[in-house]
Amino acid sequence: MTTDTLREQAARFRRLHDEGRLLLPNAWDAASARVFEMAGFPAVATTSAGIAWSRGVRDGEQIDRAAMQREIASITRVVACPVTADVEAGYGPSPDDVATTIDAVLDAGAVGVNLEDSRPDAAEAPLFDVDAQCARLTAARAAAERRGVPLLINARTDTFLLSLGADPDERMAMTIERGRAYLAAGGDVVFVPGVDDPAIVARLVREIGGPVSLLLRPDGTPPEALFAAGACRISLGSSAMLATLAVLRDVAHDLIAQGTYPRRGSRPFTYADVQALFPERGRTGP
Repeated sequence: MTTDTLREQAARFRRLHDEGRLLLPNAWDAASARVFEMAGFPAVATTSAGIAWSRGVRDGEQIDRAAMQREIASITRVVACPVTADVEAGYGPSPDDVATTIDAVLDAGAVGVNLEDSRPDAAEAPLFDVDAQCARLTAARAAAERRGVPLLINARTDTFLLSLGADPDERMAMTIERGRAYLAAGGDVVFVPGVDDPAIVARLVREIGGPVSLLLRPDGTPPEALFAAGACRISLGSSAMLATLAVLRDVAHDLIAQGTYPRRGSRPFTYADVQALFPERGRTGP
């Protein structure tokens, strides 16, 4: 993908955030990304957990940077819409590690990233301290600017997800402090997974003073209420893959128990349907 194409895709992705109310699905492979695109979503995210699981490893940076880059590229090659990549904590603790990851993301054709403040090893503390995470975000922004691409950085803080702080008030204060700092350091949006109370969302948006994105909980607060509270973006995370695996598990159990299984979903997804997701290519081999 050329730099001009990356710039155009990045500009499209930014406009979606400026317009607000962006509901963003998370794909784990090329086929799931195409299904989301064909359903009408204007952009697609990746799920690091889903990619890791589909490659036979656990979530939490158990897949390395090079492997993740290949999976992101397999998605950007088949969709025309902008793609944003979940790169976990950046595949290394230092700002230089993060900068290398941003170069890999752009080389793979993605125009956005999630960059989280959870420490993968959690040996010293569950989160990078604020200054360290800000340095990492600044490095991410600088790497994108060197490439001339206005990469959209979704700066994630796991204060609520990990229930940090002695009480809800301390957790809120920690989140606001980190959100303000992350925006000042180069983040575009503050991502706060673990929150789906509209009152909390409204306060975060007001006191952070910038865009806030959320993770949709299955059977949780509907997106419309969260958008009304001020969220600019809501993503599905790994929930679509988990739902897919639940269907697969049911099919497997039905086959073992009954030797057959009922049709699931609104209509069958056929071999021809899947073939049509991808452009025809010339045959290879004999």
